[in-house]
Amino acid sequence: MRHLMHRHLGKVLAGTALALTGTALMAAITLPAGADAAGGAGGPSRPGAVGRSVPGADPGPPPPGVVEAARPQGERGRGRDPLTDDELRRARDLARPRTRRGVAADVTGRSGPEPLTTDLAELTPAEAGLADPPRRALVSSYDYRSDSYLTTTVNLTTSKVESTDTQHGVQPPPSHAEAVEAVRLLIAAPLGAGLRQDFHEATGRDLTGPDPLAVTGFVYRGRAEGEAPGALADCGEHRCIRLFTKVKDGPWIDTRRLVIDLSARTVARLG
Repeated sequence: MRHLMHRHLGKVLAGTALALTGTALMAAITLPAGADAAGGAGGPSRPGAVGRSVPGADPGPPPPGVVEAARPQGERGRGRDPLTDDELRRARDLARPRTRRGVAADVTGRSGPEPLTTDLAELTPAEAGLADPPRRALVSSYDYRSDSYLTTTVNLTTSKVESTDTQHGVQPPPSHAEAVEAVRLLIAAPLGAGLRQDFHEATGRDLTGPDPLAVTGFVYRGRAEGEAPGALADCGEHRCIRLFTKVKDGPWIDTRRLVIDLSARTVARLG
């Protein structure tokens, strides 16, 4: 008798559960398509509301991402806005020395100093509170003809050069163009044999130029760093570079003991 009662009670509970499940399923199916989590209907859910989904329904793929186009730059920034592309071009052109052709030279020997950096210049204390202060750029470059570091302050509001400073023996970090020229000289030099051999072992190809390499340059200042073999005695006054060298999508090749004198266009080894 007790066994029959347990079976009967189990059927009753099972039937109740089925009935509740059926009711819930019917409620879910008959829910208006635009209803939100609070039970409203007729439009999209309010921001932040958690939508109610139909059991078993396929939500489909998410909508594709949208990449917004960058806002068009004006010719001139305002206040402390970063320099626009137009301002960068104008600043470098205004800072270029107005001397006869060939007086200054870049890292490859072409006319004109090697561009390094162009930054927004600081304001004077009197200008700091102005609603529309003047826009100035500080342009730095290196002249390989005279081994001098040039810094020029350009007023972009008036298109005039306000000051120019020339220093010798000052070696700022090299540009990417200088690092590329340094590795070009290294590849062609007898001391570049190890680099060429390591590249061939890593890739099976001959290294004839800098394109297959990723390079980062850092300044070597000669005696200021404690050691300077005779061939590197002028480093610090000359523009001398050491390199971190890597095969693109490949291994590193250790070239740190080699120093490229970009001013004399020679290569020497430390130690």
